[in-house]
Amino acid sequence: MAETAEFAWQPTRDLIEGTTMAAFLRRHGLADQDALTAAANARPEWYWDALLRFFDIRFERPYNAVLGLSRGIEWPVWCRGGTTNISWNCLGRHQDTPTQNRDAIVWEGEDGRVVRWSFARLDAETARLAELLSQQGIGVGDVVGLYLPMVPEAVATFLAVVEIGAIAMPLFSGFGARPLVDRLNDSEAKALVTCVSTRRRGKSVGMLDTARAARRETIALTTVVVLDRGDEPSVDLEPGEVAWSTVDAPPPRSRGPVIVPAETPAMLMYTSGTTGRPKGTVHTHCGMLAKNALDMGLCCDLTARDRLLWMSDMGWIVGPKVSIACTMLGATLVMAEGTPDWPESNRIWRLCSRHRVSVVGIVPTAVRQMMRTEGDPLEGADVSSLRTVISSGEPWTPEAWTWFFEKVGSKKVPILNYAGGTECGGAILIGTHHKPLRPCSFGGPVPGSGADIVDSDGRSVPDGTVGELVMRNATIGASRGLWKNPARYMEDYWGRIPGVWVQGDLASRDAAGLWYLHGRSDDTIKLAGKRTGPAEIEATLMATGLVADAAVVGVSDDITGSALLCACVPAGAESQDLAARLSDAVAREFGAPFRPKRIVFVPDLPKTRNQKIMRRVIRSLAMDLPVGDLSSLSNPETVDHLAKALSAPASAGPRGSAPATTEAP
Repeated sequence: MAETAEFAWQPTRDLIEGTTMAAFLRRHGLADQDALTAAANARPEWYWDALLRFFDIRFERPYNAVLGLSRGIEWPVWCRGGTTNISWNCLGRHQDTPTQNRDAIVWEGEDGRVVRWSFARLDAETARLAELLSQQGIGVGDVVGLYLPMVPEAVATFLAVVEIGAIAMPLFSGFGARPLVDRLNDSEAKALVTCVSTRRRGKSVGMLDTARAARRETIALTTVVVLDRGDEPSVDLEPGEVAWSTVDAPPPRSRGPVIVPAETPAMLMYTSGTTGRPKGTVHTHCGMLAKNALDMGLCCDLTARDRLLWMSDMGWIVGPKVSIACTMLGATLVMAEGTPDWPESNRIWRLCSRHRVSVVGIVPTAVRQMMRTEGDPLEGADVSSLRTVISSGEPWTPEAWTWFFEKVGSKKVPILNYAGGTECGGAILIGTHHKPLRPCSFGGPVPGSGADIVDSDGRSVPDGTVGELVMRNATIGASRGLWKNPARYMEDYWGRIPGVWVQGDLASRDAAGLWYLHGRSDDTIKLAGKRTGPAEIEATLMATGLVADAAVVGVSDDITGSALLCACVPAGAESQDLAARLSDAVAREFGAPFRPKRIVFVPDLPKTRNQKIMRRVIRSLAMDLPVGDLSSLSNPETVDHLAKALSAPASAGPRGSAPATTEAP
């Protein structure tokens, strides 16, 4: 390990020795995380079997082979011959143990109201809904849509659906009717679980009316389950709707989970991807159990002692991930209605303080927004209980990473970067408590992924070189193809470089073995023979202190072939020479060929529900191309702002800078 001065954070020996990973290493006689990664790559059958056994992932009938590759690396078969169920592993394991009486979920509303569910209560509500769904004729292989906000009942719904052998299809709680119709029809869903409304930023947002509008256009939907939490006036149910009330105490559990073959699909999760056309990723019982044990238990060290807050949505992979990980590992899941910055700008830190959160999830985009807020981000909040931050969604800028590490983490709390995707069921690269940190870094690959950084021909690149992030190994959490579209699965993930999974991210390694992301490879900008990720140029723009957020895309140019377009959110009052100053900063850092062709200013950037910037929308608008599916946008109004800014006449900037147009924030 290098000298401490080289790193922003470095684990102590005592910290390392107390982790779950250290216990796994000791059990198998491995020296360190690097030795584990090497062993996992060399002996995958041993590794995955050891992982399943270490976390006591239960099979009613044991598997006779943990991994089969007879159909090739693209179509692995996991836990052949074994039978299990996610709900059995997440709830059944705690029955008749002291864990039953501990908090499984602590939820807080925007008004400060707190609801606590023990593991026993969660188990009982799961059983109640499972029985209700079964009475409606829902069973093994049927798709059930989950259209709920982040409330305790959302966790119970997910577990109830998989308990009866059906397939849970989480849907973004902010969807309108059209994206619901598209997904319900593509999946041929038979049931949908929803509620009357939710609260967001002090306003009631209707959900049942949207679900009803969607139902009128569905082809297979027979049942809509309407949640009654006792916090709204009752509604008259329409034909085909049934009520699920959690106001009264649930009845005793009358039957156990349906035990199914280990590779039975448990979740269908749609992701927009980069083309804008939604694709359904398929995740199985054994795959989701093992992947969440690996990511959250082994790598992020989530244990039964922890309280985890990761404000997200069930329609993003994080929602199901934390639901499974916390219940399986016996941790407490802290949930909150609404957004992390309302009714207080630092609400997320007050939640951490009130509920003694030890592990918190964050996205770099949210941190950049925090930096725009005046005052102390921790005012009125005691976050001394925090021991781990998990970061995902977008690459960091060094300025945002350092600000957060110092202001919130007091230079003591490690930021475990987490990157992968819905298609992988979780992470490819991850931080751990065993690896030191530099700004924006990852500790390395998730053991067993066979992650590598390659050139366009699939050859490994040297340290310091940006290349494609790929996986060379079959991994248990990855999607089992795409729903009803195996050809697209092969094309999107295995078609670009034969024999390896191409994730679509740009990455690099440094000499110390730390890894970094540089943005999406389909966002790669090629100018003057240099291949650059947008994150590098965006970091330069952010480092000026003149903008609060930035997105950079490559666009076609009649003279140079390609050029830069920058969409920026000003940090303060917009000055007349702002575009020129930003343009000069980029040119100084990257050279004259990288001087932006155009800079536009907007109030906000288009972002998904998990705060990823949708650069393809900016590029499509700039090049007058169809923008594709926008259903995952959390702020659709930004499309109009961008279109207006891009259609405005470009004014010549001083000092030879790129022309710029503005849209007042």
